[in-house]
Parts: sequence; structure tokens; C-alpha cells
Amino acid sequence: MFNYGGLALFVAVAAAVSVAQAQDNRGPNGGVVVKTQGHPIEFVYKGQELNFYIGDDDGSPLSTEGMRGRAIVRDAGKTTIVPLTPAAPNLMTGQAEAPLGSKALVVFTATLHGHTLTARYVVD
Repeated sequence: MFNYGGLALFVAVAAAVSVAQAQDNRGPNGGVVVKTQGHPIEFVYKGQELNFYIGDDDGSPLSTEGMRGRAIVRDAGKTTIVPLTPAAPNLMTGQAEAPLGSKALVVFTATLHGHTLTARYVVD
């Protein structure tokens, strides 16, 4: 007889492990990489500067020319929106109001040619 409770527990644990691994995936610039719709997006921050390196579906740099984006930052109970601007060759960058605290939540959203990319990060 098949144990459905055991299967459900396995699926839940496997899903939790894959989410944790997404946060441990480091990119070439030292930031966390999350894939969204096949595009790797690496988040790197230093002080108040937020940088997102955008990759094409094959992993090569994706030009951000003409891309519109923003980062929603939830830190210490406060939510702010940081407008992002493109910078060559594959960077979206913006300035937060204050340095990010531990466990801050950052949600990246950008649009290029009607294609929307969204990625979620938790600051170490």
C-alpha cells in the first residue's frame, strides 16, 4: 500500500531544500543568483547601492538598454521602492534609503519588450 502522507512530506521537504539552494547559488560578482523565466539575476549590494546583473536564458549577459525596473525593499518593518536604472552592459542599479539590514527582503521586478522578470532575495 502506498503512503500518501510520506509522499507529501517528501515533496514539502524537497521544495524547502530547493528554495534554500536558490539563496546559496553565488554568481560571478559574489551575489546570490535567482533564475526567473530562465534568466539568471544576480543581486549584489554594498551599503545603499543595489545592483542586479541580468543574464539571458543561455547565461550570457542580457543588455538592459531600455529596461524599466524597481526593487521593493522590506527592512525592519518598513517598505520602500527603489527605482532602478539600466547601466551597460547588463546591470540594473539603484540607491536604497539606508544600508540593508540582515534578513531584509528585496524583490526585483523589471520589464523589457513586454517580458516581466521578478526575483526575490533575502539579505544574509
